[in-house]
Amino acid sequence: MSSNTSPTITAPSSTEKLPSENKAELPLYATGQLGDPDFKVYLTNDDDPQNLPEFRKWLTVAVIASGALLATCASSIAAFTEAPIQQEFKIGTSLDIFANMSIYVLGCAVGPLFVGPLSEVYGRNIIYQLSYIFFFIFSWPVAFAPNIAVYTVFRFFTGCVGAVFLTVAGGTVSDLFSKDKVASPMALYTLSPFLGPVLGPLFGGFINQHLYWRWTYHLITAWSFGQVIALLTLVPETFAPVIIKRKAAKLRKQTGNSKFWTEYDDADKNIGQEILVSLYTPFQLLLLDRMALLLSTWTALLLGILYLAFQAFPIIFMGLHGFSIEMTGLSFIGIGVGMICACASQPLWNRRLAKVMEKYDNNPPPEVHLDVGKVGGILVAISLYWLAFTSYPQVHWIAPIIASAPFGAGAYYVYTSVFTYLVSAYRPVAASAMCANNALRSVFGAAFPLFAGAMYSKLGPVGAMALLGGLATLMVPMPFVFSKIGARLRAKSRFAA
Repeated sequence: MSSNTSPTITAPSSTEKLPSENKAELPLYATGQLGDPDFKVYLTNDDDPQNLPEFRKWLTVAVIASGALLATCASSIAAFTEAPIQQEFKIGTSLDIFANMSIYVLGCAVGPLFVGPLSEVYGRNIIYQLSYIFFFIFSWPVAFAPNIAVYTVFRFFTGCVGAVFLTVAGGTVSDLFSKDKVASPMALYTLSPFLGPVLGPLFGGFINQHLYWRWTYHLITAWSFGQVIALLTLVPETFAPVIIKRKAAKLRKQTGNSKFWTEYDDADKNIGQEILVSLYTPFQLLLLDRMALLLSTWTALLLGILYLAFQAFPIIFMGLHGFSIEMTGLSFIGIGVGMICACASQPLWNRRLAKVMEKYDNNPPPEVHLDVGKVGGILVAISLYWLAFTSYPQVHWIAPIIASAPFGAGAYYVYTSVFTYLVSAYRPVAASAMCANNALRSVFGAAFPLFAGAMYSKLGPVGAMALLGGLATLMVPMPFVFSKIGARLRAKSRFAA
């Protein structure tokens, strides 16, 4: 979830006369002449998205959050379609898991690499609209796939276009609210992509218990259609540079005067070059910056464990406790409750952060954001050990569900901590840092379900969960260590601010 924060520019009118000595610093027209300061176009109070009515801003956040929820819910809703798909397409378990879940999550890694540069040129809104129009179109072949090849290819494509909301949408929230008011709407948006994978099995369980498996994707198709309508009718453009450029174009058309210009005019912008940079910079960051690599590995491990649970929970609750498909889907509610509780505690963390910011004169080091991650890492490790030792048939089924709640809370804390840290510490390349993190998380999320069955068969539920708890324990010291040495590592980094 990257947040591409746009500059807030205000002025009393659409043009402002600048001192003549500044003319040498003005950008060039497409014709090559210097811009006349009398015709420079600014963002006025009427144009500023932060001045929209509160209801309109929150409605926009709700639509954006719904898009992120759908994109992530679509990945895990397939968890209970595996058995009927195996029977209908006559394929093995590994190929089924890959086609059902892993390929979609890999698509979520690929799509954002192309989206960032396009959203900064054409605006956020057109990218949202096109992404969900294509998501809707690509969902049809999945729902009516005649064979596994068609099913797999279009699952990948839906993952690619759905991932837009995991990278660009945070920027929209930042565009709409000032720094002192952005925390609550950002918390609502941030919760959505984490809650989506938990709601997926819940919906999928009820559908596959009572209906044909293709209804799983009929639901996704219908939801995506509603999302398209909401995006077309309810969400305004919020990216300031694009708003200003459109305003200048409108003035040129209305007046017939070609002298209107903006500080964002750039005749030499090369979209192909921008996309190329967005493709290789995230991988440079992972290969050359140890701090970015380790923090991204931490979040990737958590997402991998979450997606592994989509294979593990049926083993625990259907195999050990005799749950039906729909009741097994409900067993994920513990993780969801943990995430909601963690989100609800955000105001407490915000007040603590406000005190820290006063101490540092409103310019704290990025390491202060790792404090939330310290709590989250401990909660995740405790939860996995707790799950391990409640995964016995003689232990009441409610125990492992309760044990999963700290995992949800801890994962939320770790994600928000690491995401905020990456954006703050790697500000010059924040979008690339978030793309790198998303790519690594998606690879882990795609890979872990593939070996879940073998691991649980070999180690048993207790041994498998204890192994995951051990891996999580190894990560617990990370935020504590980086809080101490992060400043030194950033000083040596070629990417950090």
